[in-house]
Amino acid sequence: MENAAIHVMFADDHPAIVAGLIYMLEEHRTIKTVGTCTNSTELIAELGTRPCDVLVCDYSMPGGNYGDGITLFSFLRRRYPAMRIVVLTMIDNPGIIRSLLKLGIQCILSKADPMEHLVAAIHGAYADARYFSPTISKIVWQLNVDTPASGSRALTARESEVVRLFVSGRSVNEIAAQLKRSKQTISSQKASAMRKLGVGNDIELIKCSIDTAPTLVPEDGAHDASDPTQPRDGKP
Repeated sequence: MENAAIHVMFADDHPAIVAGLIYMLEEHRTIKTVGTCTNSTELIAELGTRPCDVLVCDYSMPGGNYGDGITLFSFLRRRYPAMRIVVLTMIDNPGIIRSLLKLGIQCILSKADPMEHLVAAIHGAYADARYFSPTISKIVWQLNVDTPASGSRALTARESEVVRLFVSGRSVNEIAAQLKRSKQTISSQKASAMRKLGVGNDIELIKCSIDTAPTLVPEDGAHDASDPTQPRDGKP
């Protein structure tokens, strides 16, 4: 039976959460935990030695060399195309959810919902099916992911990521260090996002990010530029 089990790896910077999830899954013989990690550096190292069928990964997991959020998931989708991903997140921003869907990530759980949804999400991901917890389902229901973004509110994935990190309390210098881009690049992307959103200062930017969700659009060259192994400073 063990050979037929779905091999799952967990990535979350809160070890207590991972321990709780693993404990919850112990009674499910169709699921086998093969590894855990707390940042993207550990994750890539683990995947190099212990391939998994499904990765259960927190959206916000700072501190690793490969970043987190959209940056990390873009990289994972390219390097490990056969691996399925279940995203755990506290973020309810429709723009972020849209971006995950466009990456082909079809199983997303909100940490605000009961973690009993995890078993179904893992099986759904393994079967290449969609599974959303209730909070995420409401967001997806409101999204029309097939409609191209247009107009002044369309942010690129990089701009949206910078805004997300900024409103979470990080400074421009901290964002630059985390995303491995120059301070000037981060400042330029933040300023571009503010222009598109029609806000004039940081307070308005924070309020706008809470009240509304900017739409994400692909960025020219984003396929290569989002690779953490490539230079990032050449293009804002």
